[in-house]
Amino acid sequence: MTDIAETLLAFAQEIANESRALLVAAAEEAPRVDLKQDASFVTATDRAVEARLRERINAAFPDHGIMGEEYGSERLDAEFVWVLDPIDGTAAWVAGIPVYGTLISLACGGKPLLGVIDLPATGERLTGISGRGAWHNGKAIRCRKGTALADAYMTSSNPRFIPEADRAAFARLDDAVQFTQYGGSCYSYACLARGRTDLAVDAGFDAYDLFAPTAVIEGAGGIVTDWQGGPLDLAWRGCVLAAGDEALHARALDLLGAAEA
Repeated sequence: MTDIAETLLAFAQEIANESRALLVAAAEEAPRVDLKQDASFVTATDRAVEARLRERINAAFPDHGIMGEEYGSERLDAEFVWVLDPIDGTAAWVAGIPVYGTLISLACGGKPLLGVIDLPATGERLTGISGRGAWHNGKAIRCRKGTALADAYMTSSNPRFIPEADRAAFARLDDAVQFTQYGGSCYSYACLARGRTDLAVDAGFDAYDLFAPTAVIEGAGGIVTDWQGGPLDLAWRGCVLAAGDEALHARALDLLGAAEA
């Protein structure tokens, strides 16, 4: 599996080069925005990037499955399934805020195996193999360890994404940390993997939002679960808690669960 993972990660980086080229070229002009059924933004570039990634994957690995945000799923029963988010942070992309990126992950047996977080606006790329290692522009990275909850730096994409039923739980954790930063999209998860932040808490996400960050964070020694402490799989959708430190993760889980009683 080691050699396979390294070979497939190299391929993921190859196709990430193509997605980056498309995004850099498209960034020259303000995109036309359409609204999907869930009221989220989508642009022609989202669709073009995912179409190109799927074309490359299907040509190279016709027996692999694919799950993508824009064009759905195929062959999800395959041992290997590519999980794609062509532009994570489309709203930021539309506004020209440089925290968007392309997420490319490969699942094995329904769990994240490897991931790429490509950040074209800042020229950064994070890669990771779950449990094996993670890299920022080719340099090995590790999550931050030993931070107390009261000293923790937390990120969350948007408080409006938190379902009403979960807001009390989120508020309990938000009150317990030192600071919460909003609006970072996938860049926030990149910062967690690099040891710059301690916690990331979100809701309303799908597997394509989290599989690449999960592989990178787990490769960097962190942990990613749902709010009950369970692992993410291809069918997952909902609330996520990522942490660089297991003890901090456990403490955060306690607070998220305490509001349910």
